[in-house]
Amino acid sequence: MSYVNNPNSFRQRLLAGETLIGSWCALANPLTTEVLGLAGFDWLVLDGEHAPNDISTFIPQLMALKGSHSAPVVRPPTNEPVIIKRLLDIGFSNFLIPFVETEEEAIRAVASTRYPPAGIRGVSVSHRSNMYGTVPDYNGTINDNVTVLVQIETQQGVDNIDAIAAVDGVDGIFVGPGDLSAALGYLGQPAHPEVLKVIKYLFERAQAAGKPSGILAPVEADARRYLEWGAGFVAVGSDLGVFRGATQALCDRFKK
Repeated sequence: MSYVNNPNSFRQRLLAGETLIGSWCALANPLTTEVLGLAGFDWLVLDGEHAPNDISTFIPQLMALKGSHSAPVVRPPTNEPVIIKRLLDIGFSNFLIPFVETEEEAIRAVASTRYPPAGIRGVSVSHRSNMYGTVPDYNGTINDNVTVLVQIETQQGVDNIDAIAAVDGVDGIFVGPGDLSAALGYLGQPAHPEVLKVIKYLFERAQAAGKPSGILAPVEADARRYLEWGAGFVAVGSDLGVFRGATQALCDRFKK
């Protein structure tokens, strides 16, 4: 589980300015997650917003990544303290919080991952993250070993980017290109010039705040563009996308 590798090496590498290449896990299956973990990605998003995941499907995937080079990053369905608490307790220490639009929402996201007095995380004596009560001084050290990445995907989030990026405990700014393009009036066009202009602006504001920026970019040309623009953590594909593309290509070779 993630906390055994304390301190959080993913967070350390992110804040040190390393370029980290990741992938999305959308199939909600421990076997496909395990295969992705063998590929050598630096981080993997286990998606709870747009994939059919919940607590019961996340735990086997975390088990599948034990010993993997790939750090598990969870995207909760929403920025909600009880949901985040449960994900912390089962072993996640890296969070991608969706739909953050204001400084207050960013503060709440961070607070949800911290024990009091630094935050509002509920205390349990024994859970999977502290290896059922066997990790020495877990309560005293875990606050410093949780990564919080906030996702900007609306015009309001863009307008408030400086205040959001300045929040203590926000470790990185992630751009959601699908929702952002829709919010800007270009649904289904994440590479539209006007959308790209805003993405570049968000990267620049994150850099000005001393925070790394990231994005999902399954099209290679897009991913390379964002890396050139200074993105520090880029997801370059997904298990679903790879599987869908490869199976369609295999079928087409024999049927067309």
